[in-house]
Amino acid sequence: MDEVGVFEGAATVNSVAEPESSDSLKAFGEVVKAFRVRARLTQEQFAERVRYSVPTIGSIEQGRRFPSAEFVERAEGVLDAFGSLRGAARHLSRRPGLASWFRQWARLEQEALSLYTYECRLVPGLLQTEAYARRLFVNQLPPLGDEQIEAQLAARLDRQRLLRERPNTAYSFILEEHPFLRRTGGAEVTAELIDHVMGLAVLRNIEVQLMPVVREDHAGLHGPMQLLETDDNRWLGYCEGQESGQLTHDSKVVSTLQMRYARMRSQALTPEDSLSLLRQMRGAP
Repeated sequence: MDEVGVFEGAATVNSVAEPESSDSLKAFGEVVKAFRVRARLTQEQFAERVRYSVPTIGSIEQGRRFPSAEFVERAEGVLDAFGSLRGAARHLSRRPGLASWFRQWARLEQEALSLYTYECRLVPGLLQTEAYARRLFVNQLPPLGDEQIEAQLAARLDRQRLLRERPNTAYSFILEEHPFLRRTGGAEVTAELIDHVMGLAVLRNIEVQLMPVVREDHAGLHGPMQLLETDDNRWLGYCEGQESGQLTHDSKVVSTLQMRYARMRSQALTPEDSLSLLRQMRGAP
């Protein structure tokens, strides 16, 4: 979910109150690179051994991507790093531009086998364009400074790489029709947003369904939700309010969220009809 209006999965003005120094990510990346070079491995060879993509390895070494716990453990073993990577990773508990309560969920997203999102307030962060996201940040209250806006925007755009870098992850989005009709940012921003969502919706691992404005029965009246399947096939849930987010492992709660999401899938338009509605909205004056 996209934090209440602005942040993705942790939306709040205070999300930049405790920013993680970008230097810490760069330092971690340099340590990884140094041990990789010491082991006489190319990025391609290293990527194959730790079972991550070459672009992901490059992003981590350049300090542009937050390393998952699984990556740290695999890299430790492959590079025989004497615990150095584990030690360095302990200082990477924060991520710039992400709210404190969303950071754990953001880390889980990086390894998810499935990620389901229902959003009724706005278009979720993973699907936003830069122009749309910027307008959300500009409209945030209390107002954000220019540096805060740029930090949050960079975090959001970086997170969106998951959609293309993890082609084996199944992404499902159920979106209300009305956030598109609101025309946040104006007609031009909305048109670009619709084009962007339609472009993502045709990817094999992404399913987008719209919930019509007029719908007599709706299983999502409790509000936005996210569901995630981990690499060991456990399901987790995440729900977010204006200034807080709650990650749940409780099987009963997760089961309830799954039940509601499954019902919404049957209540929303099919992916094909959703694309048709998006095209119709895109063609509107």
